[in-house]
Amino acid sequence: MSEIQTKGKAAKQASLQMTRFSTLEKNKALLLISEQLVIDQDYIITENNQDLKSGKDIGLSESVLDRIMLNKKRIKDMALAIKQLMKLDDPVGHVLEEINKENGLKIVKKTVPIGVMGMIYEARPNVTVDAATLSIKTGNAVILRGSSTAAYSNQAIVKSIHKALEKSELPIDAVQLIEDTSRETAKELFHLKEYLDVLIPRGGKNLIDTVVKEATVPVIETGAGNCHIFIDESAAVEMSLSICINGKTQRPSVCNAIETILIHEKWFKQFGSKLLEALSNKEVEIYGDEQVCSVWENAQIATEEDWYTEYSALKVSIKVVKNVEEAIVHINKYGTKHSEAIITTKEEHAELFLTQVDAAAVYHNASTRFTDGFEFGYGAEIGISTQKLHARGPMGLKALTSSKYLIFGNGQVRN
Repeated sequence: MSEIQTKGKAAKQASLQMTRFSTLEKNKALLLISEQLVIDQDYIITENNQDLKSGKDIGLSESVLDRIMLNKKRIKDMALAIKQLMKLDDPVGHVLEEINKENGLKIVKKTVPIGVMGMIYEARPNVTVDAATLSIKTGNAVILRGSSTAAYSNQAIVKSIHKALEKSELPIDAVQLIEDTSRETAKELFHLKEYLDVLIPRGGKNLIDTVVKEATVPVIETGAGNCHIFIDESAAVEMSLSICINGKTQRPSVCNAIETILIHEKWFKQFGSKLLEALSNKEVEIYGDEQVCSVWENAQIATEEDWYTEYSALKVSIKVVKNVEEAIVHINKYGTKHSEAIITTKEEHAELFLTQVDAAAVYHNASTRFTDGFEFGYGAEIGISTQKLHARGPMGLKALTSSKYLIFGNGQVRN
């Protein structure tokens, strides 16, 4: 039996056990994990350094290395995030609907765990902690399949989680890590319908597209973020500069950072150079259309591929448009349905943009960097869904549950 099959079977058995644990028991396990990560931080950092060295040797970019990197502060932050997760309401066992029939049947619809979740993800070892602890909080089991670039880090973190679970009432098998990071194991995971209830890819567009196209297990799309800001004709100058700089530079490697700025032609004529200068001062590489390149000599001409690209780096593509309608058409063609923003004082333009742009989160006069479970008040998230069924936008605890009908009778039969 392969590693995937063995761990899939173990996760399925653990998921059946997980349904019987109380919120208190799950929270106790989470506290033990939080404490164990801090206890094991030196070991985790040592293993993480192996990933960083390997990453440098194969030429990974600084932005990718930053995603992989763990230090004491980041581990402390992960531990604190788990304690915050403990404070959140347990979404399992809530009564969604209750129906009392004339024949005496009582029908109750309640929230239940999904069962076994699969996570396939790139680079970020913090996802290992997020996925494991969110699964535990919601009474699910999880199968984790990280990338080879963070293999040592992921194995060290899961060892720490297993140490904590050994001290708890919960089954250790509720958290499984696939240590073989080959393409073959990924493909096997795509078809693990016997044991896996849902598969969530988290990473770049190529990974997500591959999972969506090849998996026979139900998939929730998350993460790919080719996000836009449209600066309308009436947009306030300082607000526009502030939002664009924040959206692009505050943390360029994350999925809610902006990748393209669309600018109304009248605003561009008056203030475009000021924005280009502000971006350049932040060391942002600019890829622009002909109008942008004509006024900014350091800009490179944008290709069709640039409009589709999630740079995840200090790079941005910029296009001048005639109106809000043209901006909407561009976004709906090239965007990934993640997060989009308009800066304008015209309410009718804002309303048109908010209504017509097809994305999980659409902003008026604010940075796209707020698309995040904690910022939305949901607490920790498993990812940001860019699809429409089951979940959309930041996926908090409720998104990791399903529902179940419980029917109570006293001998009723159907005529």
